[in-house]
Amino acid sequence: MNTVTKVLLSTVLVSGLFAQSDVYLTNNAKLPELQMPKNKLSFKEIAGYQNYKLVATHFRTDKNEIRYILANPVAYNALTHHAKTIPDGGKVVKIGWSVKKMPTWPGALEADKIQRVEYMVKDSKRFNHHGDHWGYARFVKTKNGYKAWTKGTQSCIACHASVKNDDYLFTQFQKRF
Repeated sequence: MNTVTKVLLSTVLVSGLFAQSDVYLTNNAKLPELQMPKNKLSFKEIAGYQNYKLVATHFRTDKNEIRYILANPVAYNALTHHAKTIPDGGKVVKIGWSVKKMPTWPGALEADKIQRVEYMVKDSKRFNHHGDHWGYARFVKTKNGYKAWTKGTQSCIACHASVKNDDYLFTQFQKRF
């Protein structure tokens, strides 16, 4: 990771995060009517997520994508208190953005366009993939809105199994100061 990327990740400002207009992300009434195949998790299940709190940022070098990780109050409380597991009702939302050079600071990058919105919801009654108790959803941005990821959630489950000892989460709360 180069210095510019490190600076970008360490100086993320939350204000204005959703300032780029995307009607599906700023107006709950217009969240798309989409569901994941098989588990039927819908985009609307995370209605209000733009009010969740930021817990971390990640940069995926393989996708050249910055990701903002948000958590609802249940997950946020658990993450900030370093709980071993997230309780039922916890939701973690990951928003992937392409990056571009900042016009006002050419040596820096900034979020450009949303590529995907993904989330996990902890629900031990609905989900139990080898003991994880998480439901996974991925909605990919297209030129006409969003579409549910048609490959299902098997790859999500398999990938998150690598962090089984961290309650299937790659994300830890990132201290602000």
